[in-house]
Amino acid sequence: MKVTEHIHALKIPFSLQVGPEKTLSRFVYAYLIYGEKIYLIDSGVSGSHRAIFDYVEETGRSPGDIDTLLFTHSHPDHIGGALAIKKETGCNTAAHKDAAAWIEDIDRQYRERPILNFYSLVEGSVAIERELRDGDSLDLGQGLTLKVFHTPGHSKGSVSFVLEPDMALFSGDAIPMAGGVPIYDEVLPSIASIRKLQKVKGLKVLMASWDEPHLGDSIYPLMEEGLNYFQNIHSIVLKESADFPASDVTTLGARVLSSLGLPETALIPIVIRSLEAHLKVAGHTDLLQV
Repeated sequence: MKVTEHIHALKIPFSLQVGPEKTLSRFVYAYLIYGEKIYLIDSGVSGSHRAIFDYVEETGRSPGDIDTLLFTHSHPDHIGGALAIKKETGCNTAAHKDAAAWIEDIDRQYRERPILNFYSLVEGSVAIERELRDGDSLDLGQGLTLKVFHTPGHSKGSVSFVLEPDMALFSGDAIPMAGGVPIYDEVLPSIASIRKLQKVKGLKVLMASWDEPHLGDSIYPLMEEGLNYFQNIHSIVLKESADFPASDVTTLGARVLSSLGLPETALIPIVIRSLEAHLKVAGHTDLLQV
């Protein structure tokens, strides 16, 4: 899908295993920036290279035009297709230093953040050739500039990008979707990251990994909704944790998901990890005032 003169969005479906015979249907977006060369933001899951290459060819370009693959962060649905893309295009790779370890060593990521079907989502490890830092400004040629914002919380190495002159924000998973499954490592850094992005003036397009691209006046309200969702989850965690010991995180998690209107099948380790992040800051009632 063409979003702006320079940006194309590709929706990639996949399944997240949540039990021996249970899966959740998920999707993730990969984004292509077209200039003299092509810059790819995130690579989807294993096998996604086929859809990406097909789309590039359908739009009159060649997969060999892909110059650089930039990662918003290191989770499986963002790095899974990277190895095949790297092998077939010889493209450069770029990520924040705090994301590089899990991209360059997927076995380490699995040990530290296990997911049942991890190895079906990620084809293999990929070396990171360029370190992205907060405040970096990447010259893409033809008047295009990509600015880097370190936006931790969802993960330590999460970054967001703003493409100028399109004023398009690629937020990765930094801004949660209200009503979505909570998946993040830390709450207060997540809130601080959204507030950092709110300070970027003149945004015209929002391209998150979890939702279709948004254009126009909805961008800043969506950020505010994300902040309020963090607070809503926090309030529910505080309420439910008053009735259960901190060690009983499974029961707590089930009750929190029920209060959020989410299915019990969503209660997987990475979601429990997110709810535990709220327990770590339980001394604060209103996170938006911290």
